[in-house]
Amino acid sequence: MITGTEKPIEEILAMVEPYQRLILAGCHGCVTVCRVGGAKEVQVLASTLRLAREAAGRPLEIHEVSLERQCDPEYVEKLRGLVGGYQAVLSIACGAGIQFLAEKFPATPLLPGINTGFLGVTVRQGEWSERCQGCGDCILHLTGGICPVTRCAKSLFHGPCGGSVRGSCEVDKEIPCGWQLIIDRLEALGQMENYGRLKPCKGWSSARDGGPRRIIREDML
Repeated sequence: MITGTEKPIEEILAMVEPYQRLILAGCHGCVTVCRVGGAKEVQVLASTLRLAREAAGRPLEIHEVSLERQCDPEYVEKLRGLVGGYQAVLSIACGAGIQFLAEKFPATPLLPGINTGFLGVTVRQGEWSERCQGCGDCILHLTGGICPVTRCAKSLFHGPCGGSVRGSCEVDKEIPCGWQLIIDRLEALGQMENYGRLKPCKGWSSARDGGPRRIIREDML
């Protein structure tokens, strides 16, 4: 899932300072799971903003709404009849959702209410860890299901680098060496021959370095 963290309330108040009427839009997707952008967070943030603005003598009218997903047009269209009546939209979805709203409503200022993090997993309640950088050329079948681009602190495609100590990364002893994890996993699976099947170099043509990527499914058009 896409993770996110709350922005400081002072930063949000500074963003909404010029406005008297805005929409606060949450998302029922990933940001609900990590508890920064769901319906509950919409209510809490709206109350906080109202109280702060009332205390400053500048009341703020907020329309609260939570979309199923802010990255899909069929759900975003539900805002079509509302946006024109407000000065701005404060979104607590991920950066993709916020940008999608900005594309759909070009005349309306879009404000980010959270900081988008990474593609990760839930380690335990309240803790998330990065697992994927979306490089577009997945080789997990060769590395025991452990991504070297993400799990190696240096994103080395051929490792280990030689700097790890007793399975810990030299960058931070609290970080497991990604390549030690891969080798241990391959040994446990009896698949060490896959280590020798890795490509001579990582192909980055499918990564985002060439600009925003697109996926087109002709069968769905």
